[in-house]
Amino acid sequence: MTATLEPLLSGVTSVSVGTPLDVFAEADAEPQRGRQLRLIKSAAPSFRDAFTATGTPDLVATYDLVSLPYPTKFGLFRAALSPAPYLTITNRMIVVQWHDDPTSKRAKTLVFEPTDHELGANTPYFARLAARMPSAFRPMMVTVHGSVLDHLNDAGIKPEDVDYVVFDHLHTQDVRRVLGTVAPQADISPNEPIAPWFPNAQMIVQRTELEAMADLHPLQRPWYQPETYADLRPESLLPIDGDIQLGPGVAIVATPGHTIGNQSLVLNTSSGIWASSENVIATECLTPELSRIPGLAKWANTWGQEVVINANTIEATAQQFNSCVKEKLIVDRSSKDARFLQFFPSSELTQSKLVPGASPTFTHGGIDHRAR
Repeated sequence: MTATLEPLLSGVTSVSVGTPLDVFAEADAEPQRGRQLRLIKSAAPSFRDAFTATGTPDLVATYDLVSLPYPTKFGLFRAALSPAPYLTITNRMIVVQWHDDPTSKRAKTLVFEPTDHELGANTPYFARLAARMPSAFRPMMVTVHGSVLDHLNDAGIKPEDVDYVVFDHLHTQDVRRVLGTVAPQADISPNEPIAPWFPNAQMIVQRTELEAMADLHPLQRPWYQPETYADLRPESLLPIDGDIQLGPGVAIVATPGHTIGNQSLVLNTSSGIWASSENVIATECLTPELSRIPGLAKWANTWGQEVVINANTIEATAQQFNSCVKEKLIVDRSSKDARFLQFFPSSELTQSKLVPGASPTFTHGGIDHRAR
């Protein structure tokens, strides 16, 4: 175990949050991936029925943070025929609000993917990529759309009113400024601990994600910054095990594979059920037979594979495939184009003139839901 993470993990207490969901429990516990896939397909309709009955949140809104290059061979696995080595993805933040009690004046606020892209750039893989990129090309490849705090300010949400922070997984994430630290940080705050962006928020994270980061496998190391977690405030971490219902129409569902502790935000809105994670980078990757990206439809047809995973890590490829099918089966069809699903990638494939042969067939761009 990484020595610097031992004190943090030992200081994290188990605090219950939400209501455990067990619809996928048998499937999640099944180690044989073929049988697991069948169990997921069998359980998905029951999950949809039960989740729809919980109602809807008050608000779902999305905000663009940054567009950046990402290897085509990762984002579109082995399927794409694009000659471009990199495609463009856009990281987005989702804000969700709901009332646990209809009589309560105060809404709960969850912020999904509030990525600190400035510190995220220090992730070993992206740091090496930036070092190889000529400085003249960076403005053409990276576009910053806005910051987490500026977006929330524009939305009229005070940082102290954020209750929960959630990431689908902790690749690239340095959350020291998001959650705050108990000690000075030599690189960004050498004289005093970092004050948190969200002083009253807890980060909901799968326990397996924290445990994996504490003892990284070589295949995982390029994508994490475990040393940045050593001095986090222990009370700011809220580890969970599996699926939970947080509020009406708001759930966290374990979708392991992309990382061991991957999880998806699942939302019931006025247009139906949505899911968001980075298991795939475009909704058409869940219906590749409809994709106009050269190679995807042929790949799916040739190999009988109903999804095209985002494969920058290969910790558990078959399990990630199954998790993508889980997401595919629990969401609804898009109200904009019913051929495509309401899966919203936390990092969505974005059209770019610099990337021939990898333009998305369809993009959601955002989710906009307000309770009537």
